[in-house]
Amino acid sequence: MEDVNYSIAICRIVRDAELSYTNSGLAICKFDAVLNKRKKVGDNYEEKPVYLNNLAIFGKRAESLNQYLTKGQQVCLEMSLDIDEWTDTEGKKKSKLKLQVDNIQLLGGRSKPSEQPQQQAQPKIEAFPDYNDISY
Repeated sequence: MEDVNYSIAICRIVRDAELSYTNSGLAICKFDAVLNKRKKVGDNYEEKPVYLNNLAIFGKRAESLNQYLTKGQQVCLEMSLDIDEWTDTEGKKKSKLKLQVDNIQLLGGRSKPSEQPQQQAQPKIEAFPDYNDISY
C-alpha cells in the first residue's frame, strides 16, 4: 500500500487574504484559517482552536479567490504536507514543515450574517468529484 499525504479541513478564514505577486508575475494569495477541535470533558464539550497559518494558493485561482477569502468565510481545504529546506546566512541547513493547499472550496457563509457584503457571484472552482458517476 502506498503512503498517503492528504488532509481535508473544514475551517474559517481568520483574516482577509492578501494578494501579492512574485517578480515573475505569479499571483500569491496568502491567508490563515482556524478550526475548532472539540473533545468531550465529562458531560460537556471543550473547544480548542487549531490555527492553520501561512497558507497560500497560487496563479489564476489566487487572483479569482482573493476577494472571497475574507474573515469568517467557511472553506474546505484539501492539503498535503511539504517541507521547505534552505540554508541560512550562517550556512546552517534549516527546514520547516508546511501545509500545501491543493484545492479550496468556499462553503457556507461568514460566522456573523451582519458582516456579509452585497452578494456577488462566486467563481467556479474545483469541487469534490461525484463518486456515483464513476464506474468500477
